[in-house]
Formats: sequence, structure tokens, C-alpha cells
Amino acid sequence: MDTMKNSTLLKTFLCAVSLSGTTVFAQLGEGPWLVRVRAVNINSSNSDSTGYGLTINNRSAPEVNVSYFFNRNVAVELMMMVPQEHTLYGQGLRLGTLEQAPPSLLLQYHFEAPGFKPYVGAGLNYTQFSSVKVPGFELDKSSFGAALQVGVDIPVARNLYLNLDLKKLYIGVDVYQSSGPNLGTFKIDPVLFGVGLGLRF
Repeated sequence: MDTMKNSTLLKTFLCAVSLSGTTVFAQLGEGPWLVRVRAVNINSSNSDSTGYGLTINNRSAPEVNVSYFFNRNVAVELMMMVPQEHTLYGQGLRLGTLEQAPPSLLLQYHFEAPGFKPYVGAGLNYTQFSSVKVPGFELDKSSFGAALQVGVDIPVARNLYLNLDLKKLYIGVDVYQSSGPNLGTFKIDPVLFGVGLGLRF
């Protein structure tokens, strides 16, 4: 009987928590999910310790991200992007190409302000390098690094927002001569500036 009673109390508690969260967002007229689509400019910092003066080109790309709000101020965002091809240069000479995809997970704090909703975020990015075609060189396949973010959502219609977003990702990859020694680390460390729309539901 005690087990059944405890089980019933647990179910009642979980139901109450769920309903209270739903009620809070219902009062705000919006749900806990926010999906944004952005056009992003990827501007790489390009520094290395290899002595080859490595750089990759800047480019623009689409980005999709999904945020979940735990309450009106705290949210978590997953940023996703299809692999982007870059040209790798050394001392201004074309060495080859590579693709990178830097999905990032960030914890955000959203501020209360009249007419707009600024936010800051911090977290981690995991960058995977694929289709590396750089004759004479090898690169690590992946990189873990920090991710920092600042942005703002501006209401344009019910549950629809104009979004401006700025991220700094820390991405570094070790570079090797083919079947040879480690030459050093190439730091891409890009700044991503995005403009897009977000839907809250």
C-alpha cells in the first residue's frame, strides 16, 4: 500500500510540475521552444604555430538552431550547420581544401527589456573536419573548444522574432607532415555573425 501511495504521490507531483510550467508559458503567450534560421558570415581569425602562415577563406552559410527555455530567462541552444568547404592557404599559396562543421551547445541567459530581448551565452563547440584534401599534410579529425555568444531577439509579430547573433568559436587543429612530425597548431577561431528569424512555440 505504501508503495502504491508513494507512486501516486510521485505521479501527482510530476503532473503538477508539468502543468505549472505549461501555465507559465501560456501566460506569456509563448511556448518553451524557439527555432531560428540564420544567414551567417564566418570570419576566421587564422593564426598558427607551424611557420607556414596558414589561413582559410571566409564564407557565408545557412545556420539552424533550436533553443529550449527552462523559464523566461534561462535557455539552452543547439546550433547546427552543414559542413562548409574552405580553401586552405599557406603563405598565400593554395594548399588544398577541407570541410568543417562546428555544432555548438550553449547555455543562455535572456534579459528582460522593453521591445527587445537581449541574451548572452557560453558553452562548447565540437568541430569535425572532413574531406581534407591537402597534399603533403595531415590534420586532426576533430576539435573541442569554447563558444561564446551575444545576441538579441526583436519581436516582429506574435511569437515571431528578428534575430541578430554574434558568436566566437575556439577551434584549433594540429597539423602534421604526411607520415611525419607534428608541425604545430592551426587556430581558426572564427567569429560568426548571423541575421535571421525565430519562431517561438
